[in-house]
Amino acid sequence: MTTLDRLGAEKYVLLTTFRKDGRAVPTPVWVVRDGDALAAWTVADSGKVKRIRRSGEVTVAPCDVRGRPHGAAVPGRAVICDPAQTRRIRELLKQKYRLVGRLSLLGSRLRRGEGGTVGIRVALTEGAAPGDEGAR
Repeated sequence: MTTLDRLGAEKYVLLTTFRKDGRAVPTPVWVVRDGDALAAWTVADSGKVKRIRRSGEVTVAPCDVRGRPHGAAVPGRAVICDPAQTRRIRELLKQKYRLVGRLSLLGSRLRRGEGGTVGIRVALTEGAAPGDEGAR
């Protein structure tokens, strides 16, 4: 099983974005496998979206719902998805998280509208393996 497979199978991952001054901002998010990358979903005007638009540098690590990691962080490159990609990510989330996912997505759409959330796609850095993030 690859690192991408393991992270994609997790219920939550700790998505860490970085401020301009280099400080890490970790956030637990739902995650799905999206081809050769991981995908998550978040509020369109969140801080993590702003930080990803600025640099795209992130790390991802398996974690629990409270964000406590239970595995090594892996470096990656994140991009904000367009509306079509975001719709596809929502469908993947519905499949993985079943009823809870459907209800969460519905509630979000009712509160914020279709454009109130965006997908985030994270490609793991080439050759990344658990535990090697310190070598970068």
